[in-house]
Amino acid sequence: QVQLVESGGGLVQPGGSLRLACAASGSINSNYAMGWYRQAPGKQRELVAEVSRGGYPNYADSVKGRFTISRDYVKNTVSLQMNTLKPEDTAVYYCNARRIMGTVHYEYWGQGTQVTVSS
Repeated sequence: QVQLVESGGGLVQPGGSLRLACAASGSINSNYAMGWYRQAPGKQRELVAEVSRGGYPNYADSVKGRFTISRDYVKNTVSLQMNTLKPEDTAVYYCNARRIMGTVHYEYWGQGTQVTVSS
């Protein structure tokens, strides 16, 4: 019943910007952390940025100072503003929502959106 729908991916030149958006529906609430992961060809999926259930953002070192994550608790959306993009940022970006309570783990993923940074 939970769905995460991503949008905003595309092709951009190095140094450019993109804004990704994820709309959550279903039973996602503020007890879930929400964020963005990415997976480049030949690489493992990695955390890009996440907002904890306490509302605190966490960023991968590679994107600090360039990316900004924001969550709208009313609209139940999370966005990722990506500035000064580099070719190394090229990947499929996935929206994620998760909640861990002891051994009970709830986690949901969007379908992914392609971000390509190339000149």
